[in-house]
Amino acid sequence: MTGKSIKRGVGYAVLALIIAATVYALMPQPVGVDIAVIDRGTVEVSVDEEGVARIRDIFRVSTPIAGRVQRLPIKPGDQVKQGVATIALIRPSDPPFLDVRTRRELSATVDAASAGVDLAGSQMNSAVSNLNLAKSNHGRAERLIATGGISQRAFEEATAALSMAEAELRQAEANLVLRQYELSAAEARLIEPEGASADTDPETCCVVVTAPSNGVVISVLSQSEQVLPAGAPLAEIGDPRNIEIVAHLISSDAVKIVQGVMARLDDWGGGNLAARVSRVSPAAYTKVSALGIEEQRVDVVLDLVDQHEVWQRLGHDFRVMVHIPLWRDDDVVRVPIGALFRVGSDWSVYRIVDGKAHVAPVTIDHRNNQWAEVIDGLTPGDEVVLHPSDRVADGVGVVAY
Repeated sequence: MTGKSIKRGVGYAVLALIIAATVYALMPQPVGVDIAVIDRGTVEVSVDEEGVARIRDIFRVSTPIAGRVQRLPIKPGDQVKQGVATIALIRPSDPPFLDVRTRRELSATVDAASAGVDLAGSQMNSAVSNLNLAKSNHGRAERLIATGGISQRAFEEATAALSMAEAELRQAEANLVLRQYELSAAEARLIEPEGASADTDPETCCVVVTAPSNGVVISVLSQSEQVLPAGAPLAEIGDPRNIEIVAHLISSDAVKIVQGVMARLDDWGGGNLAARVSRVSPAAYTKVSALGIEEQRVDVVLDLVDQHEVWQRLGHDFRVMVHIPLWRDDDVVRVPIGALFRVGSDWSVYRIVDGKAHVAPVTIDHRNNQWAEVIDGLTPGDEVVLHPSDRVADGVGVVAY
């Protein structure tokens, strides 16, 4: 073989390699996909919603009178005992400062009350004189009636006059006391804050507010010293061992909940907790969602089943996730939700046969956010494409990542 023939052969070989590489490059390559295997297992359909832990019986302590509340000696988390622990000390409010007009009006009222006392004193003195005269006349009438010097009628008139004089004296004494009290009341209206503080007994000045129940201080609503009206909230007290869970469900989900059904709690900072639905509220209320949509919500209350030691770190108003089952089967053919897609109004998957993806319609029933129950179209052991991209189509070769 000549050198020319060798060169020609090498050229043909290189050309063939180039053509083969071009053909291989132009051939469709298998698409890398995630693959799932159809199996039998558990599918549970549940209502999943955020819930809030709350103490059942919360006692809100408020001020029984208007006054200056001293700085509260309690802090959240403090243990308190009913009737023993001091929640607050309240000093009754001092009277307000008086303006010029009010002061002059009250001063005139004091002067009028003082004049009334003088008048009542004079009336009592007059009543005393009348009583002395009536007593003298009655004594004379007694001596004369014994000797027949006056008639019986005259004696009875003298007796009646004595009784009337005694009654008038009692009336005058009562009137004097009344006027003296009126004077004291009028003088009290002139007392201003400085005078009230000076007359206050520090040992008996304050109203002591004690804990209404055994438990723990949940929150202090008014810590600093300040003047508060009657009924102002001071603190909240409750028993952290007496906790329930409340979930605000959409009314269309709430109607499916059966009282007494067991539920699961998680995502609260600890492990899974068991709970039981104790009450479904009979009335709904309107709540605006984060998207601005008005929704009808229903409160569903659950009791914790586990021992307190398991969830003792769970506190008032803590967030939990509530899962209330509506349906469950532990032996169903199931497909991952990520493998399903719509073809028209029907559900379908990409089933892998001989390394190629083929569109396969499926019939499903119950589903949650992970699995769907397969009624028809798939059998255990079938492979399907998970989360198919736009590169996956019917008949396209696929390979696992």
